[in-house]
Amino acid sequence: MQLQTADNGFDLVLDGRLILRHRSDAPCLFVGQGDARMDMYHGNFDIEDYVIERTPLAHAVVSGTEIAFSAAPDQPVRVMLNVSGDGRNAVVAFHSADQSINRVWLRVKADKDEHVWGGGEQMSYFDMRGRRFPLWTSEPGVGRDKTTEITFKSDVTGKSGGDYWNTNYPQPTYLSSRRYALHVETTAYSAFDFRKDDFHEVEIWAVPERIEFTSRPTFVALVEAMSERFGRQPPLPDWVYGGAIIGLKDGANSLDRLEAIIAAGTKVSGLWCEDWVGLRHTSFGARLFWDWKANDDRYPGLRQRIAELEDRGIRFLGYVNPYLAVDGSLFPEAEAAGYFATDENGNTALVDFGEFDCGVVDFTNPDAAAWFAERVIGQNMLDFGLSGWMADFGEYLPIDVKLANGVDAKLMHNAWPTLWAEVNARAVESRGKTGEAMFFMRAGFTGVQKHCPLLWGGDQSVDFTRHDGLVTVISGALSSGLLGNAYHHSDIGGYTSLFGNVRTAELIMRWAEMGAFTPVMRTHEGNRPRDNLQIDHDPQVLAHFARMTRVYVHLVPYLKSLVAEASAQGLPVQRPLFLHFEHDARTYAIQDAYLYGPDLLVAPVWQAGKMEWSTYLPEGAEWVHVWSGRTFVGGHEATVLAPFGEPPVFYRAASKFAELFAGLRNF
Repeated sequence: MQLQTADNGFDLVLDGRLILRHRSDAPCLFVGQGDARMDMYHGNFDIEDYVIERTPLAHAVVSGTEIAFSAAPDQPVRVMLNVSGDGRNAVVAFHSADQSINRVWLRVKADKDEHVWGGGEQMSYFDMRGRRFPLWTSEPGVGRDKTTEITFKSDVTGKSGGDYWNTNYPQPTYLSSRRYALHVETTAYSAFDFRKDDFHEVEIWAVPERIEFTSRPTFVALVEAMSERFGRQPPLPDWVYGGAIIGLKDGANSLDRLEAIIAAGTKVSGLWCEDWVGLRHTSFGARLFWDWKANDDRYPGLRQRIAELEDRGIRFLGYVNPYLAVDGSLFPEAEAAGYFATDENGNTALVDFGEFDCGVVDFTNPDAAAWFAERVIGQNMLDFGLSGWMADFGEYLPIDVKLANGVDAKLMHNAWPTLWAEVNARAVESRGKTGEAMFFMRAGFTGVQKHCPLLWGGDQSVDFTRHDGLVTVISGALSSGLLGNAYHHSDIGGYTSLFGNVRTAELIMRWAEMGAFTPVMRTHEGNRPRDNLQIDHDPQVLAHFARMTRVYVHLVPYLKSLVAEASAQGLPVQRPLFLHFEHDARTYAIQDAYLYGPDLLVAPVWQAGKMEWSTYLPEGAEWVHVWSGRTFVGGHEATVLAPFGEPPVFYRAASKFAELFAGLRNF
């Protein structure tokens, strides 16, 4: 790392890469003030900023490792930067000499042909170049495309349409094709703007603690560094390798349906029942009862049934979120202890979730976090026999509540998913079940990697649409995987069904084909189970699904090798093509295909009505089509037949797992 001074500025160079260039006529730093309007509606946000001041800090004085910025030589210093680091890492620490500053803009040197990835879990665009990405955890929205009818209707009826940048899991970190990474250490609202050819602009609605730069000679080494920085997950539990986790929410009938699914030849590792806590009935339909304990009316004798399933190698999973319903048994217990976030009058803050109110357990209160981990997750879930659960709603912290740590909720909102993950991880650790019990989350932020063992892609629409359908899961897995999240999966068949949009048999089958080549296979009945086709409603769909679970199990020896790589190196199971073919620039923008480990290339059919599919095969390897055995030379697009049950998958001819992969032709 070198801080090189010039007559009218400086250059920050990291491992031979120009990162920051400041000149008095082209400053790299701007500061000012903004007045934001933030409106929250059921996890969706309408955010608008009124910029009061944006001043270029044109004058910079370098003294050793310190840089003092002011608007002009005769103006007072407004921001001090301290630069530290070594040949591969640099840290730029910020100190504000002007307490009025609540907006910072930093310009980072860019090349015209540069590519950038990351930003947390980005669902629409894997390569973020050419667009602006606000980084704020929220519901991702329905349709996520303002040109579509479904997004328009969702905006009109519930302010829930979303846009391409909305995500449950933002993170102010990106990786560049120049082989460096940038991370902003802040929880404030921020944005990455990649629309200019010669610079990237980082916008932060606070003076950040620091900005970190990491340089490595290869993409693999850079991803390893990210996983070291943010944390690594424990290995997948051994029980997961037994097959798919079947999601059913049909009360006691779920157990009977599971037996029929198994009888069809399906390999099953778990039964996941969101409704294990019981239901409440509203004008919107049946909703879960948010009291986080087994409901005997909905699931009679559940504890015994869980034990019986486990004896057969099938685990039981449930559901939890950080809210407690006012009419549940846990609410008065938490309120009496002062564990809830409060309103401006010091009373328990209540959040309306649609005909029922809930309290927000305040995880900035160490006693409240410990209580939830032990009383709710430890006693009611782990001790009851659950082996996993969906840990939902980490993105829902209201921005107007008062918290025990005294920090503005607007600054804690992005941090909340990580605190929520830590509560879950603490509960698992308290029972000695790290790497054995598995919870999964859709919400995330910086540091969630250290606590959450598995991501899921959130609530995609039950369709093939470009911005909210099956294909978005790939982009989500790839972007989050670069930042240290080794394991990703999705709701097979999608989740959101609105305005007459329902699942087709084709969608479920294509989604299951992709799911067989992800670390975890899991189905979901969606938000409207009775309106949508389920895997056990159609014999053809069930037979196809059963076959894909057998494909998943067949690949377990290979998957275990990838889990070992994740533990040792932090490499994700699903990888962008460029991770192992970085000299082939044609791979840099591909987001509808991925490497499953280093040796399998998966290009899921993500459009309706397609029985033939084309995909690019990276240069530098010879590729074998799994189902036909045809060989293709890399560096070209390959077109193959893709009937149901034979998704476009290729393996490296030289792979040590070639015999295992070739065995798939027998399915």
